[in-house]
Amino acid sequence: MKELTKLIEDSPARSAWQRGVKSYAVDLLDDVEDRPLTKETLLNGADDWSAYSYGGSALIYDAHIAETLCTPSELKKTRNGERNPNASETWLDCQGRALHQACSLVLRLARRLERIRA
Repeated sequence: MKELTKLIEDSPARSAWQRGVKSYAVDLLDDVEDRPLTKETLLNGADDWSAYSYGGSALIYDAHIAETLCTPSELKKTRNGERNPNASETWLDCQGRALHQACSLVLRLARRLERIRA
C-alpha cells in the first residue's frame, strides 16, 4: 500500500479539483489496510459514492469539502462552502463525484503497479 500511496502522491495534479481527488484517493487507501483492493472494499459497505459521502464516511462539513476541492476564487464565490457549488449539486454530491474519480485513480494506479511488478 505504501508504494501505491507514493504513486498517487507523485501523480500530477494541475487543478484544485485534481489535488482534492488525490487527497481522497490517499484517504481511501488508509481505510483498506490488508483487504483486497476492489471498488467494493473502497466503498467500505456503502452502495455507491453518493451513499459513501452522505453516510459520513468522508468529510461531512460543506466548508471542509469546499476547501478540499476548490481554488481560492471558487471558495470566495461559494462563501467558503456556504453556497452550493452549482445549481444541480450540493457539496456532498460534489464530494461523491470526487470520490468516484479517486476510486478510479486508485484502481488504475494499482493495476499499473501490478504490471510493473510482473
